[in-house]
Amino acid sequence: MLYGLSTSLSKSAPKVHAKLTTRILLTVLLLAVFAISAGAAPAREVILATTTSTADTGLLDVLIPIFQQKTGYMVKTIAVGTGQALALGSRGEADALLCHAPASELELVKNGDVIERKLVMHNDFIIVGPASDPAKVRGLKSAAEAFSRISGTQSVFVSRGDDSGTHKKEKAVWTKLGTAPSGKWYVEAGAGMGRTLSIASEKDGYTLTDRGTYLAFQKNLALDILVEGDAILLNIYHVMQVNPAKFAKVNGAGGLAFAEFMVSPEVQ
Repeated sequence: MLYGLSTSLSKSAPKVHAKLTTRILLTVLLLAVFAISAGAAPAREVILATTTSTADTGLLDVLIPIFQQKTGYMVKTIAVGTGQALALGSRGEADALLCHAPASELELVKNGDVIERKLVMHNDFIIVGPASDPAKVRGLKSAAEAFSRISGTQSVFVSRGDDSGTHKKEKAVWTKLGTAPSGKWYVEAGAGMGRTLSIASEKDGYTLTDRGTYLAFQKNLALDILVEGDAILLNIYHVMQVNPAKFAKVNGAGGLAFAEFMVSPEVQ
């Protein structure tokens, strides 16, 4: 009987093996179909790399829900300094950029990292400081002259120090003046605009800020607008789509949709 049982299993083995092989093949085929279907579905998340200024002002809190409702895309916002936002774009780690450092942006355009760069908006930078104004800059029309007086009196100046668009603008003013700031009076915060304003307020110091963020935080600050109106203080924002032809993982359709939304008549 044991021999008979052994013989029966031996004879049925090829059939069992064939059925098992068929099932495995069908499973693999179904998984492949599901994978292809999932890959074919359009990505519904858009990664936006932008400046802390656009986040601090509350602008994105207004615009992003409208974009999401109109398009069905969900936006993941990465709010960092402009230098970091542009670096994310240059590595294909975002789908769209909203920044305010025109010269640096053009480098990405030149390298083919971004496309569809469009002007979105502009406001201005201002120099704010304590009401006591120890450097006597109130009412000056030249940002460089204001910086000269601040450094000359070694009054506290708080720099963002984070390679943001605001930091780049500050460095442009120092360069125009021909001065490299240093010393205990010059404080590098390494922080976003909101935090930098708070530090300047706490230290009775001066800082360069975009007007929108200052207005959003004004009620919690002991800082006045002291210098404004210099042409060098113009603050220009562009939206850009990260190039899907260069970075395969980028959500090209989503990035383009966001760029077009930002320059649409509704938003403008």
